[in-house]
Amino acid sequence: MNAAAARVAFLDWLTAERRASPETVEAYGRDLADLLGFLTAHQGGEPDLAALRLADLRAFLAHRASQGIGASSRARQLSAIKTFLRFLVRRHGLPPLPLAGVTGPRRRPPVPRALTAPQARAVTRDTDEAEDDPRLAARNRALFTLLYGCGLRIAEALALDVRDAPKAGTGLRVLGKGRKERVVPVLPAVEAAVKEWLRLRGAAGPGEPLFTGAKGDRLNPGVAQRALRDLRRLTGLPEHATPHALRHSFATHLLGGGADLRAIQELLGHASLSTTQRYTAVDSAGLLETWRKAHPRAD
Repeated sequence: MNAAAARVAFLDWLTAERRASPETVEAYGRDLADLLGFLTAHQGGEPDLAALRLADLRAFLAHRASQGIGASSRARQLSAIKTFLRFLVRRHGLPPLPLAGVTGPRRRPPVPRALTAPQARAVTRDTDEAEDDPRLAARNRALFTLLYGCGLRIAEALALDVRDAPKAGTGLRVLGKGRKERVVPVLPAVEAAVKEWLRLRGAAGPGEPLFTGAKGDRLNPGVAQRALRDLRRLTGLPEHATPHALRHSFATHLLGGGADLRAIQELLGHASLSTTQRYTAVDSAGLLETWRKAHPRAD
């Protein structure tokens, strides 16, 4: 079987047995066409897959990088090629290659997408736009204000009990990833929003969940995410307005206000400073946008 026929057989297998979507089959087809086109030039003729070496795959990845193809695209192509070669080993007797010896390019973690300060304030102010029940609007307002005001993960906030209700002037103890505890300061606005929610909610014991759903159980993260999704659609907030974006906004706005990166690391509960350093890219992007809007020669 020549290389072109092997590609066709693989795509047929993806369609018939793996039931891959047409978009996936098309993408894999393009990736393999790129590989076979490179091998034709690299080997000086019809590609011989049986003679393929790890060095050939590395040369292909280097070639794609030289063409300006991004790390994510190259990693995706390598994944498609590995699946293709494993298929040929299992179904058509191709000599196996130690594919673990070829690692793809490292993907950069995505830059956090923060809200602007007015957008974050809108999330914590306008919850009644998406809720007819004043109790639910107050609950959502308290939760979103807590996420933005203290930089909590949604799971951390929903794990709190009534006894943990935040109070301004005292630290809020949060149990984060890896059961690592940290203490974050509480703004008066956070305390006020949670107090209003508890007032409308009614009597609750100290061991009961701080945030509850319609049936009185601990609030499900999916319900909170859906509440914010409804709010952003009704108020024109951007699509990246999510509960986690409020945490990103907390860090980004602190950094923009001059807060020390190490302090932000502690407040967020990051084990590594390199994770926190992603927010410097966000703030730099914000500064550049401000410059573009304000500088008379930015056009």
